[in-house]
Amino acid sequence: MYYQDYVKENKIEDKSEDEKNLELIVNIIKTKNELDSAHKNFEFAEEGLIDYYSYQIKANQTKLDYLIKKAQKKGLALDMINEIYIRKNKA
Repeated sequence: MYYQDYVKENKIEDKSEDEKNLELIVNIIKTKNELDSAHKNFEFAEEGLIDYYSYQIKANQTKLDYLIKKAQKKGLALDMINEIYIRKNKA
């Protein structure tokens, strides 16, 4: 048999701009929650975990800053986020 017999072709579809924006907002919210969690865990961290939570805080803060800048460049605001969410859930 030839390899060609097993090739399956799937068309990769790009996400719509609304889907990309919604995904960006979801990532911002998720990262913010992870940052808040890292801050809380750091407060009660034992000696061996202080460096770990410090790293998590720095990493999540850097990621959050990046995502927020990306959202600002796209002109996303809270009202737009709500509008995208409503349109997404009506469909």
